[in-house]
Amino acid sequence: MKENAVTGGRPLIGVSTYLDSSVSWGVWHLPAALLPAGYPRLVRAAGGLTAMVPPDDPAHAAEVVARLDGVVVAGGPDVAPERYGAAREDRTGPPAPERDAWELALIEAALSSGTPLLGICRGMQLMNVALGGTLIQHMDGHTEGIGAFGTHTVKPVPGTLYESIVPDASTDVPTYHHQAVDRLGRDLVVSAYAEDGTIEAVELPGPPWALGVQWHPEMGEDTRVMAALVRAAS
Repeated sequence: MKENAVTGGRPLIGVSTYLDSSVSWGVWHLPAALLPAGYPRLVRAAGGLTAMVPPDDPAHAAEVVARLDGVVVAGGPDVAPERYGAAREDRTGPPAPERDAWELALIEAALSSGTPLLGICRGMQLMNVALGGTLIQHMDGHTEGIGAFGTHTVKPVPGTLYESIVPDASTDVPTYHHQAVDRLGRDLVVSAYAEDGTIEAVELPGPPWALGVQWHPEMGEDTRVMAALVRAAS
């Protein structure tokens, strides 16, 4: 039994991180595991505690997940198209093989153990790939430009987990992506769409609790999606 279930304390939410070969801060210029501050801020606002989970040996993923109450697979670089059997297109970003392997293992471990799982942007795309789905490698209109988040409207699918969390007829969300779900992975259902028809949220219909959103809730003020994960992790 995980400690949170015994103590009743705030659930520990593990958030995956970037792994960058060259980062500068202060007098230092070193490799670093990075997590934008919006993630722990959102987890804290939703009532949880944050643990950074940098890339590691995928064989250790189940051991790591066993010590967490919930898992967030964060946004980041494009998923390698080789992971879903596609040829690389010109506008697909450079690969991040360590992160792909580690986060796919985290997803598998979370689903196998029933640990609540939230995928954000890349994390949602990886959930789809982990379950045998594919991705659109490039699309326009879901950013404001390089390094600038955009905003667009998403609409929930009635009767879904996402609609139970965010029952608004439509919600404006912060967005920054140029890839999206193409063929849906096994057992996943679509739970929100953008106005242009892009799949904006996916979920598994029964236990385990697993939801992916294409936007970036850590860049906004709406805590409802993260709060739902924290409740599930409690």
